[in-house]
Parts: sequence; structure tokens; C-alpha cells
Amino acid sequence: MKRPYLSIVLPTYTERRNVELLIPQLEKLFKKNKWAAEILVVDDSSPDKTAEAAQKLNRKYNNIRAIVREKKEGIGAALKEGYDKARGEVILSMDAALALDINDIPRLLEKVNQGYDFVIGSKHSQLGVYEANSLAIRIKKLLSYLSTTFARIWLGIPIHDFALNFRAIRKNAWEKLDIREKMNAMLVEMIWQANRKGYKIHEVPVIFKERKYGTSKVKIFEQGPDYALKIFLFGLRNWTTRKKR
Repeated sequence: MKRPYLSIVLPTYTERRNVELLIPQLEKLFKKNKWAAEILVVDDSSPDKTAEAAQKLNRKYNNIRAIVREKKEGIGAALKEGYDKARGEVILSMDAALALDINDIPRLLEKVNQGYDFVIGSKHSQLGVYEANSLAIRIKKLLSYLSTTFARIWLGIPIHDFALNFRAIRKNAWEKLDIREKMNAMLVEMIWQANRKGYKIHEVPVIFKERKYGTSKVKIFEQGPDYALKIFLFGLRNWTTRKKR
């Protein structure tokens, strides 16, 4: 089988309705841009049968793989499995919640084609958009901004969004990373390791909207302390490495 140019990795848990809407949109984008592409739906055994919806769509499009995980270990573990099993020259991961604008995908890929190893979508950069129409989302937006500011300063990496799962990386660049985190901190670890390896990293402002269907899997007050601790530990390793030098 010819290797596809692009692999889209969608980590999912109870996202059946969103997957049924998102995948046809992605397929239209592939056709419009004449991309040879595949979609990997990495599902944590969703009770709403998200994986079955993906398999049904594959009968129409013939480029979708549903990977069903026995354990619900976290977004990091699901993303790692999807990245490892992706066959494309470029891997792009994104949330399936319809909160992202698929028209931003060509903009991320354009930077990869210009020679960058790793391109990160950012809702917090100057031209990025973070839609927040309710008080709860505005609080989440503020906490997200504060955590990413902490990461940027403490890790010394000039990126404005460490937590958004909307990013593109060359497959051969991914294969050189040694990702250990299984939860949300994996998204930070990816950037941290890529920076330490000297990868060419670029940030692209993107649109992030409120989801219409389902509930967010991000529990800031439950996951936040561990997330902040992992950022602190990554930065601490930077300092100890410098001292050894």
C-alpha cells in the first residue's frame, strides 16, 4: 500500500455524534487539496460506540482506521498509540469535538512543507481566537492562559499554547521522541522534547470554539495540579542538564 502523505489522529471518548460530522468534513478537505490521507480514530472503548461509527464511515471512504483501546489511560496514551501507528509522512492530531476549524489544517501543513519539523496550533497567540461565551468557559480560558504562560517562562520555549491538541509533526521527527506521559502533560512533553532536540518549531494562530455536542474531557481542577507539576519537573530537568554541562 502506498504511504499516505497525511495521517489525521483523532483521540476519542464518547464523541460519536461529533465524529459522524467531522470525518465527512475532513474527507472534503482531502479531496479539495488532493491529499492522500488517512484518519485514525483512537477510541477508549466509548460506550456510545464511537469506534463503530468510524468503521461505518470507512465503508464509504476506505481510509479510516478505528483503534479501540481496552484501557482509558488518558489523551496522551491515546495520541501516542495513534502517532506510532500512523503511516503518513506528516501526522496531524486534533480533537474531535468540532471546536477546531478544519480550514486551519492547510495553514499548519504549509509550515511543515516550508521545512518546519513541528507546527503547533495556538489559540492564545496574538491572532488566535478562543471563543468563550459563558462564565465557565471564560474561567477555563483564563486558567489555560496562566498555565501556558507559566510553561513558556519556566521552560524557556517561546510558544503561546502548550495544551491544544492541534499540531502537525513529521513522522520521522516523531519517531525520535521518547514520550512517557499518558495524560494531558504529554502535549507539553512533546514540545519540550522537540525543543531539546533542536527541532524547527513554528506556531500558527488558530480558531478554538466552544463544543456543541458532548462534554469536555478536560477537568481543570482535577487535572491541573498534576499538569502544573509535570511542567515544573520538565523545567527542573532543563536546569539540572545545564548544571551538568
